[in-house]
Amino acid sequence: MATGILSVGLHLTRHETLSRGALALAGVLWLLLAADFGVRLLRDRTRWTAEAGTPAALTAVAATTVLGTRLSLLGWQAVAVALLVLSAVVWPVLMWDVTRRWGRRMPGGVFLVCVATQGLVVLAATLAAAESQQWLARVGVVFFCLGLALYVDAFVRFDLGCVRTGAGDQWVAGGALAISALAGAKLLAVVELGAVVHEVLRGATLVVLALDIAWYCVLLWSELRWPRPHYDVRRWATVFPMGMTSVATLSVATAAHLPWLTSPGRVLLWVAVAAWLAACAGAVRATVRGSGLLR
Repeated sequence: MATGILSVGLHLTRHETLSRGALALAGVLWLLLAADFGVRLLRDRTRWTAEAGTPAALTAVAATTVLGTRLSLLGWQAVAVALLVLSAVVWPVLMWDVTRRWGRRMPGGVFLVCVATQGLVVLAATLAAAESQQWLARVGVVFFCLGLALYVDAFVRFDLGCVRTGAGDQWVAGGALAISALAGAKLLAVVELGAVVHEVLRGATLVVLALDIAWYCVLLWSELRWPRPHYDVRRWATVFPMGMTSVATLSVATAAHLPWLTSPGRVLLWVAVAAWLAACAGAVRATVRGSGLLR
């Protein structure tokens, strides 16, 4: 997810070589994780069932839609359609299993119900633009509203103490708003539902982006106030919202005709790239330590 959204951001800012490099890496990682997903389903059904009931399982949908979006922007529409179909099939299965086990005072991963849903909207709207399929955009509007409703439900269940103590996934509280803003921007560019609906959608997108930026500031302040310098795999859940906020800002700048948002979007992109590099360094160091090569 983190690598894929950086590829989209680098494409939007015309750093095509870096974008395609990130896309290639994201594609390889997706294939490896998809293989692991399938092996567990076939050989360790008990473990698969247990993990499928956690919000983290919805990253399967979110990552697939992010990858599909970038491939559609590359012109690989057939592959992007296949990934949309795959995501749409897996989404209800995982959503049912996750939401029926919901509780209270949950970590930031709870917002993945919104991320996965809005990921479908982003990919559907991207394909609607590429293939001139208005029905995809209209379905996307319905899922956009559903995603916002799921965000509210997730927020009620979110443990706000995670802003101070979270290991990285607390950033998904903002990332879910970022992908919602991106979904709104994508729909604004293609959907044809009349002037009134268009203005309502534009207003909702701007409000969601503003809330995302507010979350970004709060979460960044919390990192400075309560430093958490040690690497945790959940730090990748920090990189993704940072990258998604950048892409959402750049996309809203175009779709809502607000060019002044372009510069902040570019700055946020390089902040996300720096976070990606830091997370990579932490992952490598943790792997080396775990192997016993570094003592």
